[in-house]
Amino acid sequence: MAEQSDLLFDLLETGSCGHHEMIPYQETIQHHILPHSTLPNGIPPVLPKLNDQLEEYLKCLEDLPIHDINRAQRCWSRDKKAERLYSVDVCPVQTTIQVDRNPTTGQLIGFKESGIKDIGKLANNSLSLHRTPGNNYDDIRGSTTNYPFWPGGMDEPIIDNINQTDSQLGLNLSTELLSTAPNMPAGMVFKEKEESIDNFNTKEDVNINKLVDILALDDFDIDLGDSDDDNHNEEEVKELLNSSVNEDLEKLVQLEEKGDEIKPKVTPVKEEWAIKIDTNHPVDDFYKRIPQMAKTWPFEPDIFQKQAILHLENKDSVFVAAHTSAGKTVIAEYAIALSLKHMTKTIYTSPIKALSNQKFRDFKQTFTDVGLVTGDVQLNQTASCLIMTTEILRSMLYNGSDIIRDLEWVVFDEVHYINDSERGVVWEEVLIMLPQHCNVILLSATVPNTMEFANWVGQIKRKKIYVISTPKRPVPLEHYLYTGNSNKTNNELFLLIDEKGNFLTTGYNKAMEAKKERATKRSQSFGAKVNRGANPSQEKNIWLSVIEMLKKKDKLPAVAFTFSKRKIDENAYHLQSLDLTSTSEKNEIHVFFQKSINKLKAPDRTLPQVILMADMLKRGIGVHHSGILPILKEVVEMLFGRGLVKILFSTETFAMGVNMPARTVIFDSIRKHDGTNFRNLLPGEYIQMAGRAGRRGLDTTGTVIILCKGDVPEASELHLMMLGKPTKLESQFRLTYSMILNLLRVEQLRVEDMMKRSFSEFHSQKDTNKHKEALELLNKDIALIKDIECFMCSVDLEKYYEACSNYLQLKRELQLLILTHPIAMKSLGPGRVVIINNSKLKFVLGVILNTFTGDQNVRLFTVLVLCEKNSDNEEHESNSNYNTMTITPILANKLYQPDGPCSSKIETVRGDDIDVITVKTIKVEPDKIIADIKKRQQARFKDNPPSKSVSVVTQELLRLTEANPKGLKGLDPIKDYRIKDIDYMEQFRSLEYLHDSFKDFQCVHCPNFLEHFNEIRKNMELKMKYKELRYLLSDDSLILLPEYQQRIEVLRALNYIDEHNTVQLKGRVACEISTHELIINELVFENILTDLHPADIAAILSCMVFEQKQCVSPNLTTELEKGRDHIIKIATKISDLQKSFGIQTEDDYVEKFKFGLMEVVFEWARGLPFAEITKLTDVQEGIIVRCIQRLHETLRDVRNAARIIGDPVLYQKMEEASNIIKRDIVFAASLYTQ
Repeated sequence: MAEQSDLLFDLLETGSCGHHEMIPYQETIQHHILPHSTLPNGIPPVLPKLNDQLEEYLKCLEDLPIHDINRAQRCWSRDKKAERLYSVDVCPVQTTIQVDRNPTTGQLIGFKESGIKDIGKLANNSLSLHRTPGNNYDDIRGSTTNYPFWPGGMDEPIIDNINQTDSQLGLNLSTELLSTAPNMPAGMVFKEKEESIDNFNTKEDVNINKLVDILALDDFDIDLGDSDDDNHNEEEVKELLNSSVNEDLEKLVQLEEKGDEIKPKVTPVKEEWAIKIDTNHPVDDFYKRIPQMAKTWPFEPDIFQKQAILHLENKDSVFVAAHTSAGKTVIAEYAIALSLKHMTKTIYTSPIKALSNQKFRDFKQTFTDVGLVTGDVQLNQTASCLIMTTEILRSMLYNGSDIIRDLEWVVFDEVHYINDSERGVVWEEVLIMLPQHCNVILLSATVPNTMEFANWVGQIKRKKIYVISTPKRPVPLEHYLYTGNSNKTNNELFLLIDEKGNFLTTGYNKAMEAKKERATKRSQSFGAKVNRGANPSQEKNIWLSVIEMLKKKDKLPAVAFTFSKRKIDENAYHLQSLDLTSTSEKNEIHVFFQKSINKLKAPDRTLPQVILMADMLKRGIGVHHSGILPILKEVVEMLFGRGLVKILFSTETFAMGVNMPARTVIFDSIRKHDGTNFRNLLPGEYIQMAGRAGRRGLDTTGTVIILCKGDVPEASELHLMMLGKPTKLESQFRLTYSMILNLLRVEQLRVEDMMKRSFSEFHSQKDTNKHKEALELLNKDIALIKDIECFMCSVDLEKYYEACSNYLQLKRELQLLILTHPIAMKSLGPGRVVIINNSKLKFVLGVILNTFTGDQNVRLFTVLVLCEKNSDNEEHESNSNYNTMTITPILANKLYQPDGPCSSKIETVRGDDIDVITVKTIKVEPDKIIADIKKRQQARFKDNPPSKSVSVVTQELLRLTEANPKGLKGLDPIKDYRIKDIDYMEQFRSLEYLHDSFKDFQCVHCPNFLEHFNEIRKNMELKMKYKELRYLLSDDSLILLPEYQQRIEVLRALNYIDEHNTVQLKGRVACEISTHELIINELVFENILTDLHPADIAAILSCMVFEQKQCVSPNLTTELEKGRDHIIKIATKISDLQKSFGIQTEDDYVEKFKFGLMEVVFEWARGLPFAEITKLTDVQEGIIVRCIQRLHETLRDVRNAARIIGDPVLYQKMEEASNIIKRDIVFAASLYTQ
């Protein structure tokens, strides 16, 4: 039986020749039967042909029965629930009721209805703080679908458009509006209203009457009862209004009486955003001004702390710069107390996660409502005080977290960390993106440009920043040089800088003598020593001797800063024989250590590093660097804070953090490797580390010791390092793809505005208001420009000016090129005759006496030139500037020739002042000429005749001038200088062509040519200045704009944005990823991760967070090798794409991805114990832990990306990958949070 979808047909015989035709099957119906054969020609064509039906069937598949809605649709019966009708969703209320109160007494007068502005504004369509809050399930960091809140200090677009003038909008309402409708004979004429003289005279009286009417109006007439109080209130209001009217009328009468005596408008003083507070004057009325403090301390705050607290009470932003341990944390604590009092929030940001944990513990002891938010830990996220890293705050700002609504204070600790090349940009982004209602507290070590930085912050936020800086150190420091190398010489400790900061040369000399004396004795006994360093045995003896000396002088505990993790471990290992703790201290250390590691699993408690650290700590020796397990570093920090660790070997990271001072600081060396080369410590680095010496309230002075293992450092190097100025705060702002995409996804924000407000653009943008004012004045001047009414000059004078400008510019460029050519410089020696042409000397013949280098490495020439006999003979220096050039007409100039008696004088000129380097030379005696002229410049030798050496040269210059009035022939650059570069040859030929073209201009024949030329020059200079100011005010002046445009092209090529810079799906996904967003995003969209096992995914992505350059090569599986190859391929593709658009990337872009921990992470994800995975690599345990912790954050970012693109398989695998690596000692809870 045929299926329903089959097409049924019949055969119809046509004619008598046996031909048949297929026709649709016809069911047999009574009284309607078609014959199956026809004679002779068949039936007429009344039915459609089967071929036509077949073609229609193939072309119109949508008409098939399978697509029939009656067959395809399914219906479910709905349960009837009448109670659903009880709740109705209504539109939001558009108005609200406001209370109207008496302005003096505050008593209720009435009510008025006012409109609500931000109706319908949500987190995903508005930047307003008044928008509807987001979903309760949103993370504290917000969501990438949210808009950020409007950055403080940035003009909102709507306000900008309203305030723009017609000219700024490109409209001229007086001339560009049409007045006649199409096809109409006439239109309307809009004339300005003409005022009669009578109206003009009574204008001020009318205004006064209007003012009286307005002030006397009763805006509200609400019947609130007939009580006497209400009537009394109304009478008070009327009296108040009448008194204010009388006062205004009196002022107006006084102004009319003064008439023309009104003082002119005073020019406003330039506004400074940074205000420096004098911390030398005590705040005597501190407790009167703040009778009820939000927080008190058991000690009396210092002057700078009181000054800062006063400004915090006034809700001002402050920048506090002080030395380590000076007490900057007191200001942060008071801000937290204020937020608790005001029921708002404070965010405390720190540069590193470890410091966040330490601050959490400290603030938790003072305030109960404290939370911690890091990459893997979120504690009490609704607290009034939240502690986090700056990167997390940046995410909250970009993602529009609702926490920002209640934010009153943001504390930036260790602000000098903005100089970090990798992460410094985060500080700038956060400061720019903070909303206006958020006040900032900047805490920093002493830096030389606090006012500059505060001015920048104040300018971008448009609020005053009060700078409170104190050079006073709570505990003064004494700096020593230690030259001893054994217990016999451990008394060789020489004071180099006393507690008052005086550099003692005697101490340095004694250290040098001690070194020389020991070297002499050694050379006599063993011969001269070539190696200037110390071997391991000598290192051990030096440390034993210096620790013994400190122990005798009661200078322990001490921090020994060493700039190599390997050397730190070696120094601690060499001191196995040293024991610095008592029995009771050993017991306390043992109890604390065991209690700290008890929460670890048994295998983790027996790790080699844990056992070794336990032994060292019991002897009072600690080690602190990035290779140590985080939990062990915290144990060391806490024991050091208790005074149980007597000597701590640490890298410079220990200098950044909470207040953990020691009695002594030791520098193993003053040289470090900064990633590029070895160099001496910078003053800021040295001061930061040395500041750990001296415990406030316990020590009168702090001791800083520099070990001289080899030769004593140079005195100049020590002086610069110890007493030099700290490193300035400098911008590290750079464009990142994540920043660009986060800003592009919000239409109202522009990347150009972010760049304008960066610290790097501060100096170019701080004069914006000046430029705007100057532009307005120029607009008025340009409007007054009139065409030159001259028949001859009106033809081509403007073209002539442009030709002169091009000629002089090209000539100047080529002249500077010649001055860099060795043959040309050789020709410009003493005796060369040249023609000088500048603003002071017009085509004057001179001879070069000598050459020298001036400021900014500019080549200068001392030239003897002709002059009038009674002219000023003093030597002058050319004031011409390479950046400015006065356009002069190119005419057939004649050489300058004195009218009267001839003399000569000395001039100092620049290279571009030399118009022609002639072929002539004169024999001169430069020293004698210069000496004679300088002698005659003195008053008593003024009337002396010139010496023979001067007279001969002067006469020869005069002779050459008279013989060649049109000028001397110059050296040919191509022939004489042998310049063979084709481009330069073409430029010289172009210069000759331009010069020859000047004779063809008609304007030069005008009798008033010079007058007209000066007029056109003035006009053109105005226009050029106008263009320059427009350029400075435009985005084109931004330093990073070309790179931004290049990065936009890269994003467009990768389909992250479209041709209109609208963020596409790939771009929205990239916003979820915080590290290497392009690489990871391509892995996701190329579906490389979806088919992999979660352990493989974790191992492959480990290269995104692992940074160590050298380690043993891992043993990889086939899947891991394929994943590594994919990453290298994608990285190479992106690198090539960036280079094709002109982005300068590192040559080793692909080398940035380190695959050394892929095997370790793979085995860890498969469940291998930590003790086993440490055997697979030579990477230290602490670095492994840090890598896996950062990897966990990256995996969660990719998980969120999978959610956005709707890939449930990848989402599940990323969730599983992040869970299987989050275990045991790697994610052990911080001791500071317990």
